[in-house]
Amino acid sequence: MINLTKAEERIMKILWEIKKGFIKDIRDKYPDPIPPYNTVSTMVRVLVQKEIVGYTAYGKTHEYYPLISKDEYRKGQLSQIVTDYYNNSLKQVVSFFSESKKLDESELNEVMNMLEELKKRKNG
Repeated sequence: MINLTKAEERIMKILWEIKKGFIKDIRDKYPDPIPPYNTVSTMVRVLVQKEIVGYTAYGKTHEYYPLISKDEYRKGQLSQIVTDYYNNSLKQVVSFFSESKKLDESELNEVMNMLEELKKRKNG
């Protein structure tokens, strides 16, 4: 399980968007207030140490790129949330969303169709 701080997650979202880039490119995508160059550089180096970001060196300059996809990260985060907060129960997750979010009929039908497809795949 990959645990990222909110600041690290912000950098990853930018890298997923731009695919690869230098610290300047990452800072250019930040909303205001833009953190100092050294702050972004330090956070990116931490992501490199966590083996989530890789880089290509061009002398003293580095071009950074994600080593995991946004989808991989999202799946890990969602799995962790389902485990930690819903006792690893899809039923509890569906119950939460059906009660706390006002789902319209088309969304409910879409979820039902997805569950039917899942059931078909499981049964062969």
